[in-house]
Amino acid sequence: MLDVYKVLKKTTVEGPGTRFCIWVQGCKKHCPGCFAKETWAFGVGKKYSVEDLFKQIKSEKNIEGVTFLGGEPFEQADELSRLAALIKQENLSVVCFTGYTIEELRAKNSSSVDSFLKNIDLLIDGGFEKDNFDLSRPWVGSSNQRYLYLTDFYSPEDIKSYKNKVEARISSDGRLEFNGMGDFEAIREKFCLQLGKNIVK
Repeated sequence: MLDVYKVLKKTTVEGPGTRFCIWVQGCKKHCPGCFAKETWAFGVGKKYSVEDLFKQIKSEKNIEGVTFLGGEPFEQADELSRLAALIKQENLSVVCFTGYTIEELRAKNSSSVDSFLKNIDLLIDGGFEKDNFDLSRPWVGSSNQRYLYLTDFYSPEDIKSYKNKVEARISSDGRLEFNGMGDFEAIREKFCLQLGKNIVK
């Protein structure tokens, strides 16, 4: 079973095109300044089977692919490698964010990690570094993070047409939630002053 923080069935700010996004629960990296600390704890997310998530993905129309975020997707590489393989069979793209570098991942000598990597089209690697804060490129928040094109589904030219954007939604319990990439501290400060509500990324 996958431990999941959040599922967003359609978004345009978490990778190329319109995407189905899965935030996994659990991360050991704990990067200072991380925008998603609520995804760090293990074992507290909603549990999904690979088959259930794949069924949800297949039911969505007009999506270009699936994005895995976190949390740290490679902490659940076995399940996500199986899900990514199913996604690729549908001719959808797979984008994955990881706090590890690809060199660190390959050094694990893990069959699950290697299998997962084989089914990722675009890997965005490297943990957030607050001292290298940089919003000049799409979907990333610090200059150390890299776009790694593991298949020919995307190219550097494809990425040039995108810019960082933020989406805002009202959750079922009345919270204002943001996803995408932006200066979330500034956004929180502005909205908290104006609305007097708790803002979550």
